[in-house]
Amino acid sequence: MSENLSELYSNQRTLFGRGSIDKLVPLLALQQQPTLLFCGQSFLQSPAYARLKSTLNDHIIGYEIVRNEASPADIDAWVTRWRGHVDRVVAIGGGSVLDAAKAFSAMMQHPLPTARYLEKVGDSAVQPVTLPMIAVPTTAGTGSEVTQNAVVTDQHDIQVKASLRHPVFVPQVAILDPDLLKNAPDKVLATCGIDAFTHLFEAYLSNKGNLFTRQLALTGLKQFVQAWPQLNRDDAEGDKAREAMMMSSWLGGVSLSSAGLGVIHGIAGELGALKPFHHGEVCGRLLFPFLEVLAESHHIEQQQLMAELHAQLFSEATDSPARYMKNWLQQQAITPFWQDGPALTHQEVEWILARANSKNSLVDYSKDEMRSMIVQAWPML
Repeated sequence: MSENLSELYSNQRTLFGRGSIDKLVPLLALQQQPTLLFCGQSFLQSPAYARLKSTLNDHIIGYEIVRNEASPADIDAWVTRWRGHVDRVVAIGGGSVLDAAKAFSAMMQHPLPTARYLEKVGDSAVQPVTLPMIAVPTTAGTGSEVTQNAVVTDQHDIQVKASLRHPVFVPQVAILDPDLLKNAPDKVLATCGIDAFTHLFEAYLSNKGNLFTRQLALTGLKQFVQAWPQLNRDDAEGDKAREAMMMSSWLGGVSLSSAGLGVIHGIAGELGALKPFHHGEVCGRLLFPFLEVLAESHHIEQQQLMAELHAQLFSEATDSPARYMKNWLQQQAITPFWQDGPALTHQEVEWILARANSKNSLVDYSKDEMRSMIVQAWPML
């Protein structure tokens, strides 16, 4: 029997297409039950909310605005406020909103504080129970609408970024409306998009990968290549690009759930426990030095996979698929998100390295190799 068995988790129902958010209220009306809305402030200021507000409010009993990655204390406070009053959750927003709602939905059905169930630091196993949830992503990057984990972050007390994880935590329904990406700032589109790319790329190169998972990832990567240069266009080509990126993001969530992630996320997860940097930007910044490492790699399977990937994604020949990909990503980006920005201290780098790992990479990267990736990605103080 193969050691690399694949498991596929996805939504019980997925609605995809421009304008599909208009299906939300009819879905809620099919079964009347106390429903809580999690959302970001940007959604409340959007044309979609202005259009849906009057009918949507008939089906919800309240809402919580998520302003950043939820901490265990945030989730515990929401559970205390709503336990016994909510039977269903709707989440409309980016990955932080969806993760917060997924964590809340699960913890509403668990008796202990959130931190007790977290990977890395918890001492109690999650149970296969959660509230039903409808997830509506307004960004295309995390794929949280289709993953079995809810990311929780504490940068102050226990300094951890970790997941609550169980297959039943995959939202029952996902509504994927590419029009919700319209008018998002270029940096949001780009940093979320590169997050989707990193999920697909690391799953493609995973040591847990097989034909099944790599074909899933490859399909998402093809959609990404179509979308990446044109995400902010206000025309038919832009509409097609946003559709492709929404699909790419969903497939990224499926791929990471099936095959796992690599060293980029092995570093990014620990950095996220320390600094309030945008996760997609973190992954994108680390991606470029990682591609340089790949270009110098003598690992036969890595090189074969990169050659096969290049042939599938690009028509031009190259003697360095990794460097070609790096140059293409940077040249075609709608904004140079990897330039300027925040800095790290050497002490912070060592703190990250003490906890970082290679996850499911084909190569077990050394601390020196990971340090080199970090210091190439950020200015040092």
